[in-house]
Amino acid sequence: MTTSDPAPDLAETESPETIHEPRLWRDNGWTARVLKNEDDDGWAVAMIKDGEPEPALVGPWTMGRDKKNPKPLDTAAFNTLVKTASEVLRRHEQQLHALLHKSVAITVGGERITVTLDIVPDEFEPHALLAAQDAAGDPLAQVRVGAGFKLNAASASAWAEGGYGRPG
Repeated sequence: MTTSDPAPDLAETESPETIHEPRLWRDNGWTARVLKNEDDDGWAVAMIKDGEPEPALVGPWTMGRDKKNPKPLDTAAFNTLVKTASEVLRRHEQQLHALLHKSVAITVGGERITVTLDIVPDEFEPHALLAAQDAAGDPLAQVRVGAGFKLNAASASAWAEGGYGRPG
């Protein structure tokens, strides 16, 4: 697919130039671009973090006074959009972290043990690392398991009580 957009590829540009135009605002590592909403007569704004191929946020944009053209971007609107888009990215990162990193605390032989499961989403060999630490944070064991391994108190206890071998 070819595109006639003369804008430089932001992923390749080290520090994109600052732009403050009514429909394009680039500053502080972010680009806001006001676009025609293809679904209706309205407008949308896309917030793209420098170096990222996809927008972090796309949302409706306010019409101008003439009810035909979009309201121009300004400093206050841009700063609000940056804050909102940053929050969206932060929540996405937290959700991804929660999906890939699990932890459960168990007691084995009177000792408190923390068992963690860290999923490695490798394209060719997805797997996970199952690890145990004592109450002081010292490592007790680590084994590679399938990415679909289910970590819960029962599976962690069985693994620890079985001597930290490769779970079945």
